[in-house]
Amino acid sequence: MTTDGRNGGGRGSAPDSSDGAAGRAADEALASAAAQTLADSDQTSADADQTSSDADQLASGSDQSAADSDQRASDRDQATADRDHAADPGPSAADETAYTASRTERAATTFERFANQRTRSRTASERDETARRRDQIAAARDEAGRLRDTRVGSLANALDHPAAAVTKQLFRLGLEAASDRARAAEDRQRAAADRAHAARDKAALEAALRSAHLDELTGAYRREMGRLALTQEIERARRADGRLVVAFVDVDGLKDLNDREGHAAGDRVLQTVVAAIRTKLRSFDPIFRYGGDEFVCGLGGTDLAEAERRFESIGVAIEAEAGVGISVGLVALADGDTADRLTERADAAMLEVKALHHSRS
Repeated sequence: MTTDGRNGGGRGSAPDSSDGAAGRAADEALASAAAQTLADSDQTSADADQTSSDADQLASGSDQSAADSDQRASDRDQATADRDHAADPGPSAADETAYTASRTERAATTFERFANQRTRSRTASERDETARRRDQIAAARDEAGRLRDTRVGSLANALDHPAAAVTKQLFRLGLEAASDRARAAEDRQRAAADRAHAARDKAALEAALRSAHLDELTGAYRREMGRLALTQEIERARRADGRLVVAFVDVDGLKDLNDREGHAAGDRVLQTVVAAIRTKLRSFDPIFRYGGDEFVCGLGGTDLAEAERRFESIGVAIEAEAGVGISVGLVALADGDTADRLTERADAAMLEVKALHHSRS
């Protein structure tokens, strides 16, 4: 007589294949969860290191803000020295030499620090955006870890096979990882708050510096800062190939436009002029507002023919967009030229061009 293994459950019977499959699936789930928990722990440590790095960077930014504040104080000191010098009826030759040397050195430092501050500001904004994206990724990873820990906990309570003890141990590890994630999230929140506070302080300081050194309407340099920038370009050109062209730009008919359409329309024209000029210059070529409707530009590494071609294109773009023309005087750097001398020569060249325009009209 034979025994049916399906009913008798005798010595020859095999375990149910569905139990084996469930066990293997559980083991695979445990292995995957274990690996992911370890990876999350490593990433949480990396996030903590990055948060510390952010804190160091914020401290560096605070130091730089203090340095920028010192620069503003230095600017005020220079303004006081300028007034005292102007009020002195007869300074000695030694006093005059010392004043000129001090002013030149301070001016060069002011321009360099302002230029560095603008570069640093762009870098800080990029770094803050990177940190924001990193925080979003970490938050999504934390949520995935929380859901995985919940599934492991359910598995630990439901399973009754040899892996159950391991599952419960893994669940305890998951709780520890969750605690680490929570602390890292708190650190990220504090770092984000610190970045936001630093950004507000930085924005206020930058607004003050821009007000002091940039034309509020057009974003071009103010006259004194532009003079310093042009001086830097002269020195750069003389260290290189000696090529530098200065353009003196005057907007034709702006007064008539203001009288006809109002100053708001004239302001839009000035903004259009500077924007059009920027499209044909390098990012570091200086543009400064010399007067109400006059601008001075420095084009390094350029000759007169190339500068003329660029400004012909600029003039066409301005007339198409704003409906006004421009008169441009161009001069090349010569031996003995200073920023003031170059500007004077470019101004004279512009007046000749403007006179030619009037003679044709």
